[in-house]
Amino acid sequence: MRFLDAAPPHDLTYDDVFMVPQASSVSSRYDVDLSTGDGTGATIPLVVSNMTAVAGRRMAETVARRGGLTVLPQDIPLPVVAEVVEWVKARHLVFDTPIELHPHQTVAEALSLIPKRAHRAAVVVDAGRPVGVVTAEDCAEVDRFAQVRDVMTRTMVTLPADADARSAFDRLDAARVRVAPAVDEHGRLIGILTRTAALRATLYTPAVDGQGALRIAAAVGVGGDVAARAGALLDAGVDCLVVDTAHGHQERMVEALRAVRALDPEVPVVAGNIVSAGGTRDLIEAGADIVKVGVGPGAMCTTRMMTGVGRPQLSAVLDCAAAARDLGKHVWADGGVRHPRDVALALAAGASSVMIGSWFAGTYESPGDLMEDADGRPFKVSFGMASARAVAHRTSTESAYDRARKGLYEEGISSSRMYLDPLRPGVEDLIDEICAGVRSACTYAGAATVEELHQRAVVGVQSAAGFHEGRPLPTGW
Repeated sequence: MRFLDAAPPHDLTYDDVFMVPQASSVSSRYDVDLSTGDGTGATIPLVVSNMTAVAGRRMAETVARRGGLTVLPQDIPLPVVAEVVEWVKARHLVFDTPIELHPHQTVAEALSLIPKRAHRAAVVVDAGRPVGVVTAEDCAEVDRFAQVRDVMTRTMVTLPADADARSAFDRLDAARVRVAPAVDEHGRLIGILTRTAALRATLYTPAVDGQGALRIAAAVGVGGDVAARAGALLDAGVDCLVVDTAHGHQERMVEALRAVRALDPEVPVVAGNIVSAGGTRDLIEAGADIVKVGVGPGAMCTTRMMTGVGRPQLSAVLDCAAAARDLGKHVWADGGVRHPRDVALALAAGASSVMIGSWFAGTYESPGDLMEDADGRPFKVSFGMASARAVAHRTSTESAYDRARKGLYEEGISSSRMYLDPLRPGVEDLIDEICAGVRSACTYAGAATVEELHQRAVVGVQSAAGFHEGRPLPTGW
């Protein structure tokens, strides 16, 4: 990345800059390769942050199927992490995991489970074979104690296990149905597919390991027996290990990294968070392959207001990415992205991937329960990993005195309602939006890859009015 004019003497956020179009031979967004070169095996440069309100098994499965990576939080017990990793790696690369109901289950049970998946349907099975499909629409204005066999759609289109995405789409389109179960040669249910998912399977390449299973990452903190937990995560089969703490440029992080590196892991090791070139170099020298960049830009984070500590994110990524490249390593931009443009600018600044947290919290795939406000708008609650809620969970085994003492000085990381966008309620909808924006940014820059975007991007500095000028009007003048 270079500046259109001289770089300003002050640090910059994503809102402070714009990208200037360049001569381009990239004629189509579909000609852009978004795969990363940081060793994670991701085919799109998106990483789901290790937040308990965001990263769970459904998120990990869905994002990996589209080429991204999900980091399981460090607060999850090891047996649960191992179970989730095994579950995710057993998922199909094309078909989504279905919600299964038995014919005698009630409409109330169906309505409680259907929002767990963006495909918004459940398959009614009898002896392992699908006998019907039930959707939220089928359950509307129906007694909640009615059985699903009385409201399900019995006339189904089923897909064979070896169906390719294009033929599956054509079959669903010809039958004018939105969703269909997939079955094996014995007629047993193995998955579910929508027309949109069939299209996505032709646009995205799943992030898979050497055995062809979906990839997943997990985090470990810098306290306690870091080596033991990291070793257990590696034994569980994680594809990337993230050593995470709010202030990454500290001796405990260096010690934790050395302990992890002593295990000789065969997967990339990520560490953070930092915002300076010096911090980047220190963590890489201690054993990090990738450094997480960002202190304070997250939507749930009050660090800058509470402490005055942090750095505008674009400048932090620029500085740290340059230091990492000098050492042959990489950085992830963590936090501060609210629009697809921000992701494109982070990649242009040199990040190999961009971490997303709260933006993905308001989706069907995030772990929280779907709730409705007084106006009937669906939302989920997002909270930071240093919030009172997260800290209470993390310190649940400590004495009441120690927990109360820590509560006096809690940083107060916020929690918030994250409303589901009615046009983009699923994480795949948001991935579509982000990748479309990044691909277009690449064509404007004349870049066919993420690396070329970094090399060719030219940015200028704008005023607040300049940023406002680029925002579309939701209504008329």
